[in-house]
Amino acid sequence: MRMKSRVKWGSVPMLALACGLALGMKVSAQGDGTIKNGIFAGDIDLSGLSGQEASQAVEAYVEGLKSTEITLLAAADTEVVVTAEDLGVAWSNPELVEEALEVGTRGNVIERYKLLKDLEQENLVLPIRLTFDLQAISDTLLEKCVQYDQKAEDATLVRENGEFRVVGGQTGYALDVETSVDRVSEMLMTDWDCQPCTIALDVEVVEPRGSAEDLAQVKDVLGTFTTSYSSSGPNRSANVSNGAELINGTLLYPGEEFSTYESVAPFSQANGYYMAGSYMNGKVVDSLGGGICQVSTTLYNAVLLAELEVTERNNHSMIVTYVEPSADAAIAESSGKDFKFVNNLEYPVYIEGTTQNKRITFTIYGKETRASNREVRYESKVLEVNNPPSDIIYPDASQPIGYVVSDSAHIGYKAQLWKVVVEDGKEVSRTQVNSSSYKMVPRSATVGTATEDPAAYEEIMAAIGTGSVDHVRNVIAYLTAPPEGENGEVGEP
Repeated sequence: MRMKSRVKWGSVPMLALACGLALGMKVSAQGDGTIKNGIFAGDIDLSGLSGQEASQAVEAYVEGLKSTEITLLAAADTEVVVTAEDLGVAWSNPELVEEALEVGTRGNVIERYKLLKDLEQENLVLPIRLTFDLQAISDTLLEKCVQYDQKAEDATLVRENGEFRVVGGQTGYALDVETSVDRVSEMLMTDWDCQPCTIALDVEVVEPRGSAEDLAQVKDVLGTFTTSYSSSGPNRSANVSNGAELINGTLLYPGEEFSTYESVAPFSQANGYYMAGSYMNGKVVDSLGGGICQVSTTLYNAVLLAELEVTERNNHSMIVTYVEPSADAAIAESSGKDFKFVNNLEYPVYIEGTTQNKRITFTIYGKETRASNREVRYESKVLEVNNPPSDIIYPDASQPIGYVVSDSAHIGYKAQLWKVVVEDGKEVSRTQVNSSSYKMVPRSATVGTATEDPAAYEEIMAAIGTGSVDHVRNVIAYLTAPPEGENGEVGEP
């Protein structure tokens, strides 16, 4: 018995149709409400089925497809197995049943006869079309695939016992959900054979920076600078030490910018800071992190010696004593001041920050490419000195005589910093690096004047009138000294 082919239906030559009629074959003019023989929906034989039976057959077939496993390749080719149901598979052309029922019911007797004879020779296959829910695909990717993403981690350096060691380095993977949804839906709706399959998602691969070879070049001292904080109290000393530790170990790749503020903030107890003196509005006030500017200033000078590119630097409002004028770099949260620089070299640089014996040192390591006969130094040039006038004294009637709170005087300066390059012992260039202006602030004091002794009140007010904090202190010492015989000594009988 010869098998019928199951391909798309084609026409039978009109000559054969005519011959059939000549032989007296009968053709039914009416359908009987069932699908003619030889009609398929995909691989499903619909012959003799009613419309409802045909719909149920196709729906059962699609229902069976829902458990078909589809493997999605996420980050690093991680296999995530899902089902067609997870991706929202559904039957998209239910009108197929109506089309099947109408076959052989339209046209004249000859046309219907021709079609029936065609079906005896080859099957009419109506395709089952599937659709997938884009939202379901997106949800599946977000819930089951994105978790395999990983952030790229650059290789870095650790300096231990005077030696560098390369650490880490991890390739990054990031799933592009939007394009992956399109890729999955297009593949399933155009090329899927309803069998288990594998689909590679659109995953961006981010290679880490820093090879062992590149990092091995970081061994030369490009610049180092030290300042002393020997006169600082324990709180300020702790803040300087904490700031150095927060910056220590920083590795900057070529083109990468460093922000001192971002590295040492926030200024809180939780981040290791204590209350200590800092400049604010022309006065020295206690604040969390007081002394941190000595950290940024020391780093600034090391950066200058390494000849890295400074992108932001601000001078203090008043002069500091641990570097020359214009060699400082202030940072301040309230005024938005920061010290920033860029690694403008071809190789990474490593920043080492240490404190010892109340001295802070920053050393910048990298690959030395400058000529051995070349030296660089920096010179401070003071353009103007503005000495403060006499002291300013504020009487305070709410405090008793003996109360004195004073702020030191600060000399005002205008200054510049110049970069001097020397080759073979001869100066070859001199370039201005920055210009700074520091406020002049006179010495001031708030002095208590409250007393029940009119004579004492007149004397303290007269002392305040002289405009001399030193004279006021002398008068206070006289007025508050104990009377003779009350100093603990035995008087004469």
